[in-house]
Amino acid sequence: MIIEKNNTDVPTTLAEFEIWEAEDGFKYEWNDGELIKFVGMNKHQLYIYNTLLDLFILKGYNLSGILVSEFDTKLSGIQLRRPDIAYLTKNQVQLGKNGEDVIPEFIIEIISGTDNINKVEEKITEYFKSGVKVVWNIMPEQQLVYVYTSRKSVKICNENDICSASPVLNEFEISVKSIFQ
Repeated sequence: MIIEKNNTDVPTTLAEFEIWEAEDGFKYEWNDGELIKFVGMNKHQLYIYNTLLDLFILKGYNLSGILVSEFDTKLSGIQLRRPDIAYLTKNQVQLGKNGEDVIPEFIIEIISGTDNINKVEEKITEYFKSGVKVVWNIMPEQQLVYVYTSRKSVKICNENDICSASPVLNEFEISVKSIFQ
């Protein structure tokens, strides 16, 4: 969604966007001058996040990093995205504390029925260009997970297929069925 730029309350640069607080209850991403409006996680998406967070802790990955929702991810000088879920190492968290921009190596997007497929594909391209190594696109309505390890390498998982975050988190694996139970 493009917001009219003549509104003085709306940012016109990425620097302005980074300090801007929306007052309409929505969340936004920034893509080369375009404000992209979205809502936060719904209850079903939160359940999926919690399931994946439980697995993350069970596998002990919480000792080396965090799985965070809607993390501000500055992909370039003109893009700030907020993936639904992102994995950050403890080192990346420290670098962020020191003001550095960090790129998660593993990102999960939970695709809603209102997401535009062209915009979803655009994000995947942006993620890999910026250094992300694994992207999961979880599609709750179809109970599918698209596991990307590059723009050209994707595995479509359903039912008992295993989704893996390798090579970023080698033992972070879960069946599609378990994500939606």
